[in-house]
Amino acid sequence: MKQSKLLIQTLRETPRDADVVSQQLMMRAGMIQKVAAGIYSYLPLAFRSIRKFEEIVREELAKDGCQELTMPAVLPAELWQESGRWKFYGDELLRFCDRKAKAEVAERRARGEKPDEREFYNFCLGPTHEEVITDIVRKNVRSYKQLPMNLFQIQTKFRDERRPRFGLMRGREFTMKDAYSFHADDTCADREYWVMFNAYKRIFSRLGVKFRPVEADSGAIGGSFTHEFHVLAGSGEDAILSCNACDYTSNIEKTEAPALPAGDPAGDRGAAFELKRDHFCTPGVLGQVEQAAGMKDAEHDGMPLSQTSKFFLYRATFADGSTKLVGAVLRGDHEVNPVKVKNFAGAAEMELMPLEEAEGFTGAKTGFMGPVGLKDVLILVDASLKGAVNLTCGANRTDYHHFGLDPARDLPGCTFTDLRMAAEHDTCTRCGKGTYQAFRGIEVGQVFKLGTKYSKSMSCTFLDEQGKENPMVMGCYGIGITRTVAAAVEQNYDADGIIWPWPIAPYQVHVVCLDPGSAEVSGVASQVEKDLEAAGFEVLHDDREGLSPGAKFKDADLLGFPLRLTVGAKGLKDGIVELRDRRTKDVVKLKPEAAVAEVSAARDRIMADLEAAGGR
Repeated sequence: MKQSKLLIQTLRETPRDADVVSQQLMMRAGMIQKVAAGIYSYLPLAFRSIRKFEEIVREELAKDGCQELTMPAVLPAELWQESGRWKFYGDELLRFCDRKAKAEVAERRARGEKPDEREFYNFCLGPTHEEVITDIVRKNVRSYKQLPMNLFQIQTKFRDERRPRFGLMRGREFTMKDAYSFHADDTCADREYWVMFNAYKRIFSRLGVKFRPVEADSGAIGGSFTHEFHVLAGSGEDAILSCNACDYTSNIEKTEAPALPAGDPAGDRGAAFELKRDHFCTPGVLGQVEQAAGMKDAEHDGMPLSQTSKFFLYRATFADGSTKLVGAVLRGDHEVNPVKVKNFAGAAEMELMPLEEAEGFTGAKTGFMGPVGLKDVLILVDASLKGAVNLTCGANRTDYHHFGLDPARDLPGCTFTDLRMAAEHDTCTRCGKGTYQAFRGIEVGQVFKLGTKYSKSMSCTFLDEQGKENPMVMGCYGIGITRTVAAAVEQNYDADGIIWPWPIAPYQVHVVCLDPGSAEVSGVASQVEKDLEAAGFEVLHDDREGLSPGAKFKDADLLGFPLRLTVGAKGLKDGIVELRDRRTKDVVKLKPEAAVAEVSAARDRIMADLEAAGGR
């Protein structure tokens, strides 16, 4: 491919609205172009990388018998109402009216009514396709003999992100691979889950990136257990903790926090003190650090931060639409994990109670709210406080705190459970030997065991060997195709531009002709291009005229193809051209006729390094 004919415009300056490295470099390299907030056109170079990754995915899924299909992007509300997600998915689901629904709204308005158009929304743009695939299978699969079955698609999705940002990392429109499996029983579903887990490991290993599969929360999709696959990168939105002695790795939202020694966190003080209501007048003391320093009386001269407590008041909404207040109590030096609170409460949605409502409910301003004496609140206490005594807490009276809180005694009916964020250097709960190490990750894939969540609500059943009707057990497996390509850039770049992993590089070799006006130089460059393409390599030939060598080299580094082969008049005087490795910057001087052999050797070395690293 001649670069002079390629649809590309490189930029020297970083676009102002580009937030992260992948967005900056892909826009500067002329790979993506913004159409609207969170919506991008994929120009030829980006499109080539995307298609290459899609083929890796297809090849690996084919090994495990998955069947490809395509489902519509516009989905009817009826299917989502059947599953129950129409109401609970949230604002990311872009709902709208079709022509028929709009006509009904117009009719009612003509009759003097004031209908709310939102009540007539009858379609949505699909962010995910559990309902549609379940509908397909329930209409086509009836017998256990047809199971198991694994179906997938690679398709454009739309999620109406509140704050689309980071280019392809958190866009509104994106390309995704979503697969769904159907089974006669849990044993078969569990087996397929691990088949897909291993397929994902192969996929990301072939991609050429460092990644981690991590245990995670199932979120809005639902399901009984799940793993996320993260590309490791300092810009990653997700915090990951990984044991340095065993394989346990999880998203920090899911990571199990280790148990801590029971008893008085401040040391051996003997029996618990009586809860001293209003004992401490503490105007202006809002945070736990101030509490620890300010709790002084005749008996105490301040206290450790670990002897203070935190209190969070949430409103939980359940699948049936009911609500309940949930209070979470933690040590002052720990952070609450809202996902653990939500999961323990069994809530579909959960939010912190708005400040004004919380102040009215507790009778105190923020900083002075506490768990003691609250009615109609499910009180959860972090397991690290089991057995703890002599804690401080808000007194539910502005400017006052309690001292002497014993959760087991003073919070009757409370439940002790793991509520806190685990932290780096905590002891691993799985092996008990190692400690957690922290990483940042970009989530690019996830595998779920859905169970019968959708098959029961949508009557997706099969007949077993005895002719009895049973709901199918389901699994769900997603990979963000465009997000993964961007994540590969987030992990592979330097100050000069992108450094593409060989498997998804738009082109593998960049032939740079420094003197396209010279018949000799351009002739050698064209011949090298032909020889490499004949040997199966993908080549972009920079044949542009009127540019200095420096400008061409800058563009080559920005585009970041694995190998650059430079042909110039100066080198040809000595009968040589130069082959440069983009990642290592190693340069080899060779004769033009040896280009195929040297490029082949470089490719083999690059792929051997990738295989040795195992993608990790």
